[in-house]
Amino acid sequence: MATTPPFLHSINPNPLTQASSRLPDDTVFYSIYPDNSFSQDSLQSLHLQILNSVSPFVSSYIWQHEPFTLSISFHPFPHLQGRLRFGDNLNDEWFTVFLLFQISLSFPSLSIQVHDSDGEFLLIEAAYHLPRWLNPENSKNRTFIRRGKLHIIPKSSLANPTVIESLKFLTEIGQAAVAPDSIQSVIQSRIAGYPEKAKLNTHTVRVRVPVTVAQVLKHRPSLISLAVEGFYDRDLDSMKHAAKMEQFLKGGKDVEMVSVAVKMSRAMYAQLMQQRFQAPKCYPMPPKKGDLEAELGMKIACGFEMMYQEKKKEGEEGKGSDWKMYKESLEKSGYFKGLMEKAEEYYRNSSLFPNTGEMLNAPVRQIDEILSLPYSADDFKNKDIPHSDDDSWLYSGEEELNSVLLDRQKEMELYELKHKKKSKEQQGTDASSSSKGEDFDLSELVKTMQGFIHKVSSYEGAEVPVDRDPKEVELDVESFMKDVESVIKYQGDENLTGDVDEEGTSDMDFDESEDGSDMSDREDGEDSFMHSYSDVMNDELKSTTLKKSFVHANEQTSNKNEGTSNATEDMEEEFSPVDVDVNLVKNLLDSFSCQQGLPGPTSNLLGLMGVKLPKDDSKGK
Repeated sequence: MATTPPFLHSINPNPLTQASSRLPDDTVFYSIYPDNSFSQDSLQSLHLQILNSVSPFVSSYIWQHEPFTLSISFHPFPHLQGRLRFGDNLNDEWFTVFLLFQISLSFPSLSIQVHDSDGEFLLIEAAYHLPRWLNPENSKNRTFIRRGKLHIIPKSSLANPTVIESLKFLTEIGQAAVAPDSIQSVIQSRIAGYPEKAKLNTHTVRVRVPVTVAQVLKHRPSLISLAVEGFYDRDLDSMKHAAKMEQFLKGGKDVEMVSVAVKMSRAMYAQLMQQRFQAPKCYPMPPKKGDLEAELGMKIACGFEMMYQEKKKEGEEGKGSDWKMYKESLEKSGYFKGLMEKAEEYYRNSSLFPNTGEMLNAPVRQIDEILSLPYSADDFKNKDIPHSDDDSWLYSGEEELNSVLLDRQKEMELYELKHKKKSKEQQGTDASSSSKGEDFDLSELVKTMQGFIHKVSSYEGAEVPVDRDPKEVELDVESFMKDVESVIKYQGDENLTGDVDEEGTSDMDFDESEDGSDMSDREDGEDSFMHSYSDVMNDELKSTTLKKSFVHANEQTSNKNEGTSNATEDMEEEFSPVDVDVNLVKNLLDSFSCQQGLPGPTSNLLGLMGVKLPKDDSKGK
């Protein structure tokens, strides 16, 4: 059975991702903190410098939903932040991580945090190489990208760090937080090949679309992202817009169709290909069925129509809403102190990065401006249009998947090998104590287990009977009274192990005397029912082998009495009580033996109570 690293035991979302329940699940969040407290001019300058530094990597990249962007935030202190929805295209997320590492290399005085809707996904990626103490509960504000390396704040230095404490630690002694090489290599291998890998993720396809769609794609090819999203996430309301095609088929079926080459991500191409969609009655489809260029063009055109009408209804108009929100936030904080002209210039410079950023923030306005320009079908004719890229990757992903699984399998095997090696070393240190198995006192095991069973535990779970010497003692009166009542309830059991009579049976095994006279005097309707029910249940159990799985008190003595009759044996067996202590020890030893030296429930439970069973050397003889 594969061993699971501690960080994968329970992966909880990062609390920062729960700030808004409206955010999609497939979103990556990042924050960039400068070492020094920047002035407003310095922070704006840093913002534009960072955007310019990554511009060569993203200028021709087609994002699935949103482009890489940054904005100034004032909480809890001035810094840069951003978020990017990657949807079904995980390449967008890891490309973003690549960009953040590049930013950290270009600007050494920055510390960068990144997480997604699942939490600290960089730690999840390197789960088999993390230190044992690191888990999802204590990983908050502990992981940063700095100077091209992943940093993890040690628990010994900061138990529960805040952002400010972690940033101060990184600034003063950041070298102490550099993650081990094994973790660095896992993350670096995940982003290796970018930005070339990002280009390989694109797919060019030849399609036939209305000339209006071709005109938009000619001027703003990045809008294909919103068109595919509009098609893939369509609902009944948006499909009503596709049935009319009021914006992109104003001339009805008389609108000319042209062939163009469209570049998109592989994820977008897969989304278009995998869904069957009936063309609207108003859409001019060729009579020949199976025309892939026409079918894909129809899906793209309908996606543009649905996206355009939905955005128009929502009123998301570039500077109209985004600038208004940005301006209100600045005025509220007094950040620019009335210098709104400077703020507008800065907003204009930052919002133009990348060019797709403006397009995705103001698609309706931009589409209207593009379609207001003069154009005709002749603009797209007699052009050298490349053929569609080979899409065999869409149907032959098994080899790539097997390669990824093989890499994961190797990680698991190395982790298990390392884990077993440590277990053997630990067993070697305990060899001396294990060799004295014949001196192990099983009666102590019985007493410990019975003490554990009768112990009154809190709501937090079972408490093992381990002697403790707390430094501070607090008296909770209500809890104390409940404990007293529990003690009074079991006051007849002064010895936790129970009083054992001469026959080896506990006085807690029976509630009636041997002749049953006391019980007959006290028997009422409820007791009669319980006795009858018990008799019927015992008769049912006689026909099973359940009784053979228990050791009875007189099992050994009965084997010596060879001259007794079968009837006598049956009678003795029926009234022979179960030896609770012997069965307890027998079952614990059987369970421990089944573990075959590996960790398991028996060794874990007894280990918490300070009991260490000797190694079973009989297996190797």
